[in-house]
Amino acid sequence: MDDEAIIAPDRGAAAGGVLPGRSRGRLADEVYDTLLGQLMSLRIEPGSRVTIDVLARELGVSQTPIRDALNRMEAEGLVVRVPHAGYRIPPQITRHRFEDMLEVRLLLEPAAARRSAERASLEQVAGLRRMLKEMAELEEGNGPTAYGAFGLRDAAFHDLVALSAENQVIREALARLHSHVHLFRLHRDTQVTHLAMAEHEEIVAAIAARDPDAAAYAMRRHISRSGERFRRLFDEVEGADGGTAEA
Repeated sequence: MDDEAIIAPDRGAAAGGVLPGRSRGRLADEVYDTLLGQLMSLRIEPGSRVTIDVLARELGVSQTPIRDALNRMEAEGLVVRVPHAGYRIPPQITRHRFEDMLEVRLLLEPAAARRSAERASLEQVAGLRRMLKEMAELEEGNGPTAYGAFGLRDAAFHDLVALSAENQVIREALARLHSHVHLFRLHRDTQVTHLAMAEHEEIVAAIAARDPDAAAYAMRRHISRSGERFRRLFDEVEGADGGTAEA
């Protein structure tokens, strides 16, 4: 849809619902999390327009935290400011951008997994296992909200691997890609969640076993297989368009 998006506040914890009675910073974070969840659940479609006053009414907060959250999202390339017209959700990533992003992930994430196997604390390993359990529970859910929540946990999983690698440069570089946001916006496909779970388990098992080579290999295989899954989506779009889609 190309008209103004109506953002329905979801009070569930997984969806990052906005709650009253918070500080400005906390409210801005909650608005950010809510909008991010809506993006990844495809409840906000590419090209949709969002405005501060509409968001303030729908989420029941003042315009200030809305503005703060949207400014942050603009800086991260997740929304685009339109002069005198609010913000728009950008279009889906192109195939060329996707391939560039995949190349960077293949360079950085296996290295992060290798270092994680060497440096992760017992608490961080336990945290990775908790995330696997949470994602397994979300995988059993249906609908776009569960899919978006899975995507957010998937992003948190990869971020914790990078954090436990104790290389802040790698972690920051991966965060700037926002790869999970862009990928999960491409298409709602439950196969993506099912196949990712087994690959995540292999990564965590190698990290917990303190096996750097196995961790790097498991992560590389996961990123490569994920790339193939999403690459098929581009193939389907290009086939439907008679091969005219942007490459």
